[in-house]
Amino acid sequence: MKLDFNLSLEKVNQQLPRFWELSGQKIRSIESTFDTGKGAPVFTEKGTYVTRGWTEWTQGFQYGSAILQFDATGETDFLEIGRKNTVAKMAPHLTHIGVHDHGFNNVSTYGNLLRLILEGKIEGSDWEKEFYTLALKVTGAVQATRWTTIPSGGFIYSFNGPHSLFVDTIRSCRALVVSHQLGHVLQAENDKRISLIQRAVQHLLSTVRFSIFYGKGRDSYDISGRTAHEIIFNTNDGNYRCPNSQQGYTGFSTWTRGLAWAICGLGETLEILDQIKESDYSDVISKKDLIAELSQAAIATSEFYLAHTPVDGIPYWDTGAPNLHRLGDYLNRPADPFNEFEPVDSSAACIAAQGLIRIGNWLTASDPKRAKTYQQAGIQLASVLFSEPYLSTQVAHQGLILHSIYHQPNGWDYVPEKGKVAHGESSMWGDYHARELALLIQRMANKEPYYTYLNCVPA
Repeated sequence: MKLDFNLSLEKVNQQLPRFWELSGQKIRSIESTFDTGKGAPVFTEKGTYVTRGWTEWTQGFQYGSAILQFDATGETDFLEIGRKNTVAKMAPHLTHIGVHDHGFNNVSTYGNLLRLILEGKIEGSDWEKEFYTLALKVTGAVQATRWTTIPSGGFIYSFNGPHSLFVDTIRSCRALVVSHQLGHVLQAENDKRISLIQRAVQHLLSTVRFSIFYGKGRDSYDISGRTAHEIIFNTNDGNYRCPNSQQGYTGFSTWTRGLAWAICGLGETLEILDQIKESDYSDVISKKDLIAELSQAAIATSEFYLAHTPVDGIPYWDTGAPNLHRLGDYLNRPADPFNEFEPVDSSAACIAAQGLIRIGNWLTASDPKRAKTYQQAGIQLASVLFSEPYLSTQVAHQGLILHSIYHQPNGWDYVPEKGKVAHGESSMWGDYHARELALLIQRMANKEPYYTYLNCVPA
């Protein structure tokens, strides 16, 4: 990625009125036409959101988007969409024992609503606050039951089963953090009390130790900052076996959306650690050592993203995709979503941009040069994403950010032209994270209260 330090946060903020106007159009269109009785909207085909029966992990992004839209614009009809549908349709996600995505679905809905009440942006009765609080307590505890113990701790296992650690869950484990900070614990047989923050920290450590590569020790054959989508463990003894991938090309290449989830999750975690009592997790690791491990991972993954992404910062779907070589010197020119060989994934850019800004903000005092680099990278990514050909300007298209990819190995993405790769479509997670990115930038530029998910917990 090539950085231009002449592009300012304030200039990108000037792009946001148009972004939010288009965003509102898309939300209203989906709300008026999509039949949630058939499942949650996942991605678009020919510009229309459709479902994809795999796991229900995107409905929270649908209604969370409406809540973010209200937060940014003050338009109360979006608050009503988000509030009404959270109450009416999100309850099954609170007790869904078959997914590892509670932090996506429920912190994006119940969490955002409680955050707005605590920030004073909306009125909320005591009962409404208690309702959202209880929901957040429950979802963190339910997610924490998906637990595999390994010699060095443990991890929240993916929907593939107890052997499977997904890199993306690093961002979803915020459900456990919120639940703990709200005073909740998980109770097991014989009333055994299980600390949710200790499980969250153990999961974070398992992710940075096994899913992220550093080019030394176990990874001496590899390069620093690469991530594997999935890590496989032997469930008989808990030992590490090998890297794998579900949505990337291989376990030995980097699925860029997984890389982006790591960057985003690490940035979010580092900036909220001062709000968590060290004594609550010190049985696992000291705060000093935790910060050392997480910051090492944050820097490694951020540096890898910047080094292995085209000059505009929009990545192809996997850094080892088999036909990238046919694109020639693709890293030294802007990404081409309309090429014949490999698709880009704008949703990875939406996710990574927010993480880069947060990591940069966190590093400001300790490493100002690197902090400025990461902040600038996130700002530039936002500027590219909030412009054509990535910003969806057609009224008939329900997606907000174009050229997102869901599952290249499974061939699930719509290919509109013969001889071209999948392009021109959007995803619910990409659109949601673009809105989070826009809200973060807007609040920073306007010197408003800093946007963080942990604002849903009373200070």
